[in-house]
Amino acid sequence: MEWKSTNTKLPVADQKRLDALRERLDQDAVFELGYPVAFDINHARLAPFLNYNINNIGDPFQRGHYRLNTHEFEREVLEFFAQAARAPADDWWGYVTNGSTEGNLYGLYLARESLPNGIVYFSQDSHYSVRKNLHFLNMRHIMIRSQPHGEIDYEDLRESIKIRRDAQPIVFANVGTTMKEARDNVGIIRSILDELAIEQSYLHSDAALCGAYCAYLEPRPSWDFADGADSISISGHKFLGAPVPCGIALARRRNVERIAHAVAYIGTVDTTVTGSRNGLSPLMLWHTIRSLGKAGLRERVEHALQMAAYTETTFRQVGIDAWRNPQALTVVFPSPAQSVCTKWQLASNEGISHVICMPHVTRAQIDKLRDDIVVAAGKNK
Repeated sequence: MEWKSTNTKLPVADQKRLDALRERLDQDAVFELGYPVAFDINHARLAPFLNYNINNIGDPFQRGHYRLNTHEFEREVLEFFAQAARAPADDWWGYVTNGSTEGNLYGLYLARESLPNGIVYFSQDSHYSVRKNLHFLNMRHIMIRSQPHGEIDYEDLRESIKIRRDAQPIVFANVGTTMKEARDNVGIIRSILDELAIEQSYLHSDAALCGAYCAYLEPRPSWDFADGADSISISGHKFLGAPVPCGIALARRRNVERIAHAVAYIGTVDTTVTGSRNGLSPLMLWHTIRSLGKAGLRERVEHALQMAAYTETTFRQVGIDAWRNPQALTVVFPSPAQSVCTKWQLASNEGISHVICMPHVTRAQIDKLRDDIVVAAGKNK
């Protein structure tokens, strides 16, 4: 039989608050250009599932006692991205996370359990949460210099590993840095480890932003399992447009098996960080990939790249020193007046700001931002 939820009523004042929140969100969404979130996909057909307590507790590939889950859909999502990341057919595992910070935590956790005496190497352009995760896991670590455009300095990495040959290297690669969308080349990093004749190592690919579309870029960036990664983290609420924070963690199965343990209470194996997991997130990601397919995702990438090229060009035409890394959706430029940063919710750091051309971004928005920057600069002269 169909389960019917209890109808609830709010006091009039509270309903007005919700209406006001909706109105504010509609207004603020028009002026959001600084953060890597997409909100052009309509998930309204999933609304009926809000009436169930959907919990994807435990391993998505094993059956447990609690059946109000979306494990079937989660597995399809994981298989889709495992294929995109060229995971080895007989040696991969994954789950849908609460976001890329959890996915990165999971990758580092597997690295620690595989190489308990290892040292983590990460660049100065890595996401701020990396240090937090390293603190959680109590892992030794060394920060490596970044090149001016944000990519890791491979020579500094090589020399740092070389002088610490007694410690197993765990390399944290950025496939789309926070401010500049620079991509560390996983293949080059793996070649450095091979060149130094390192017998045991671990390489995690933080592909929070770019992992959703790297497979559709030409030439293809070096970022995935075939290039040498041992685990990968991808965000679901960024390019993929999930309306809640979520992500995909993928790893080599042999490393996951080190941490698996059976839990009688749930009747399955828990191989995740959180145990109880949001069962709606996999449904949202499944909805996106099934609605768009590979062709639709490729079109989204092409549209976003065209918008990024337009942004860079139109900014430079009016004297704004804008630039971007190859195949990047992120356009970097000197930070404008604070009033402009506040209005357009621009992320800024060390004198630079950026626009991230997610698929919902329009030329009208870019033109208005450009004009605001020019007007504010004229007033400040």
